[in-house]
Amino acid sequence: MQYTHLGRSGLSVSRLCLGTMNFGPLTSEADAHTIMDAAHGHGINFFDTANAYGLRSGGVSGLGDGKGSTEQIIGRWFAQGGGRRERTVLATKLYADMGEWPNEGKLSALNIRRALDASLARLQTDYIDLYQFHHIDRATPWDEIWQAIEVAIAQGKILYVGSSNFAGWHIAQAQGAAAQRNLVGLSSEQSLYNLIARDIELEVIPAAQSYGLGIIPWSPLQGGLLGGVLRKEREGRRRLEGRAAQTVQDKRVQIEAYEDFAGELGHEPGDVALAWLLHQPAVTAPIVGPRTAGQLDDAVRALDVRLDEKALARLDEIFPGYRTAPEHYAW
Repeated sequence: MQYTHLGRSGLSVSRLCLGTMNFGPLTSEADAHTIMDAAHGHGINFFDTANAYGLRSGGVSGLGDGKGSTEQIIGRWFAQGGGRRERTVLATKLYADMGEWPNEGKLSALNIRRALDASLARLQTDYIDLYQFHHIDRATPWDEIWQAIEVAIAQGKILYVGSSNFAGWHIAQAQGAAAQRNLVGLSSEQSLYNLIARDIELEVIPAAQSYGLGIIPWSPLQGGLLGGVLRKEREGRRRLEGRAAQTVQDKRVQIEAYEDFAGELGHEPGDVALAWLLHQPAVTAPIVGPRTAGQLDDAVRALDVRLDEKALARLDEIFPGYRTAPEHYAW
């Protein structure tokens, strides 16, 4: 396994991050425990979850018990001992409403305190390595947010703080407010980023690099569309519906060219997509969300894929990206 620092921090994390969103809704607890053991076996020490994970898309309960059940699955895995918690850099998030009563969501000082304590209880641990804001809260001032975080750090309940789905100016605003309190502020930003979705190259990545944040891409395969979707469609192993079907329809020529190029390189399309992210200087670790241990094994292959300048240029031709703003659209 390869390791790197989380942004400008001294925290060492694996170049792949294990995403746990499927644990409960799509993956049974026993299989989830197997996957986490396998992740440690591969040397993956970076696990990502969220307090709201545990529901199927649309808010329908799956194999788990609803919101919070994914954290509970991880907590029961930690409780087995054997160094599981000690070897894991644990990241979770807050923001989503966890109930119907006021102050059960977002980033007020009250909800930060309550949500953090609830996550600690479900995860059966006394601290979170990386506590992430799942979304920007436009109604809560940063002075209030950082004061609540400062208290939690002093209590030893969290070590590092990250953001998710922030715009570039949100990162600047957060870091400016943190600096006024002599706090480190954010260490990472978790964003949608892959060969198809490259919008964050305009302002989020430049902001993250300027302030020393590591980028943690979610959906690195764009919901599987970069994982050989056309081949799977031809073989009857993938049925496209909704937004995925529309994206394939709009980008079929590009995706076909991409899958052909991956074949020329001698790699699976999904491996090339992950490897491309690993070649981006701002990226700390893409989040891989396997439903099975076999899918985790497949993801680890990407660490051995080397893309030279010619290959990277060809991928840019197929899926053009963005230059840093404002040069992308202005002189």
